[in-house]
Amino acid sequence: MKLHELSPAAGSTTVGKRKGRGVGTGNGKTAGRGHKGQWARSGGGVRPGFEGGQMPLTRRLPKRGFHNVFAKNYCEVNLTDLNKAFEDGCEVTFEALIEKRLATKKMDGFRVLGSGELTKKLTVKANGFTASAKEKIEAAGGKAEEV
Repeated sequence: MKLHELSPAAGSTTVGKRKGRGVGTGNGKTAGRGHKGQWARSGGGVRPGFEGGQMPLTRRLPKRGFHNVFAKNYCEVNLTDLNKAFEDGCEVTFEALIEKRLATKKMDGFRVLGSGELTKKLTVKANGFTASAKEKIEAAGGKAEEV
């Protein structure tokens, strides 16, 4: 096979509608743009968010506080959840939590909270631990590793 022999799959590409081409197409004369006006002109239209001169919604709403765009969004998991979802001797990672449906892929990682008891020996690789969670994991004979 050579480069000039390549072609797209059948039906995957369509020829664009030819505008302003007269009889039978339904797209003749004004080419579907109507008569005159801002939208009929080339380069016409308004920018996104423009409301015809009315005070735009983004400017009408009050602005308060600070939003940190660099902040990490961590999923929080309790020890009771780990106790239910994992077998003794398992390694708990973010991927393992996604498999067990305790976390979503949209998050930046997970933190372990110390709520509940842990009876299984687990190796937990998380982005953060509360002091009580770390204590309980190690008391059960497991390891708490920060990633």
